[in-house]
Amino acid sequence: MDNNSAISGALPLEGVVIADFSRVLAGPYATMLLADMGATVIKVESPAGDDTRSWVPPKRPDGVSTYYAAINRNKKSIVLDFRDDDDLAVAQVLTARADVVIENFKPGGLARFGLDYESVRERNGNVIYCSISGFGSAEGAGLPGYDLIVQAMSGLMSLTGDPDGPAYRAGISVFDVMAGLHSTIAILAALRHRENTGQGQGIETSLLASAMSGLVNQTSAYVAGGVTPTRMGNAHPSLFPYEPLPTADSDLIITAGNDNQFRKLVEVLGVPELADDVRFATNADRTERRDELRPLLIDRLTTRPAAHWFDKLNEVGVPNGPINTIAEGVHYAEKLGLQPIVQVGPEGNTVPGVRNPISFSTLTPRYDLAPPELGQDTAEIRSWLAATASPGAPA
Repeated sequence: MDNNSAISGALPLEGVVIADFSRVLAGPYATMLLADMGATVIKVESPAGDDTRSWVPPKRPDGVSTYYAAINRNKKSIVLDFRDDDDLAVAQVLTARADVVIENFKPGGLARFGLDYESVRERNGNVIYCSISGFGSAEGAGLPGYDLIVQAMSGLMSLTGDPDGPAYRAGISVFDVMAGLHSTIAILAALRHRENTGQGQGIETSLLASAMSGLVNQTSAYVAGGVTPTRMGNAHPSLFPYEPLPTADSDLIITAGNDNQFRKLVEVLGVPELADDVRFATNADRTERRDELRPLLIDRLTTRPAAHWFDKLNEVGVPNGPINTIAEGVHYAEKLGLQPIVQVGPEGNTVPGVRNPISFSTLTPRYDLAPPELGQDTAEIRSWLAATASPGAPA
């Protein structure tokens, strides 16, 4: 196996080798995005395999966990048991050969194997080494980094749910995904920095740091305004209308983010006088008096079904939409030509996956390799490493 063996076409990360010691979601999501852009990703797994291999249901007809499949395409898998001297030596050679190492062990957990940043940098002076944790490598180093815990401790759950009801988690592991995206951005920046300077880089990201950034206006409300946000159900603290509102048959999300959109909304609803009502003249007025305005809007919306208002409001450019199931969301993306479903793997032996969300004018992300079976590439990777490096040698 050479640097380009797993790559088809001229993609921006062609030739970049990534040793992926991460598991579950944040790290694997980052490395999948990088692999889509051409990087050769070698997924290092224990004999038990990535935890998500056993996270079922749901699963594909062939028994593969759909969770695992969602974040592990375009990778090769090698099984290494760090308690075995030979396997550990292979892992160390791999880190000496890689351009990028990414891991999400508990901070300090790889030091006893000589696979921490300082040890790897001694073997590979210009390595880019990305560590993902739950709560950072200082006082939070000993805390387990599960997304649900971070949703709770960051404050997100205090914002999610009805004002008088219990706190809820988001429907996905939102901070794992954010940390994966932030790691991807950091790795790309470090690759550019190395290209310009020849210097490697140690990178740290954490779920809690990603949460502090990803909560955007809510954390800013406290940091910049001294306001502690609270649960508002589906309402927005700074905009109205910006929430589901009932129609004759189902709820419809309606968002009027400025005065012009509000004027168009009330014109379509047949109550244009509301746009000139001094009580609702500005967004601040509408937000402050939402309890007065909401029933006036609902009175008109409930005269017709959601599909009617969806079409009419779209005609005049007022953002709105129904609350879809995941299946309906996928079908709607297909209707819009976004082609959300791709076939992953070699022709004649593909499995369905979700398209990389990025579109380029002259590049196409690759979908060459289906998510690997546990250790399916172990022999190939060992052979490649034996031919290109020896234990302890620099890259």
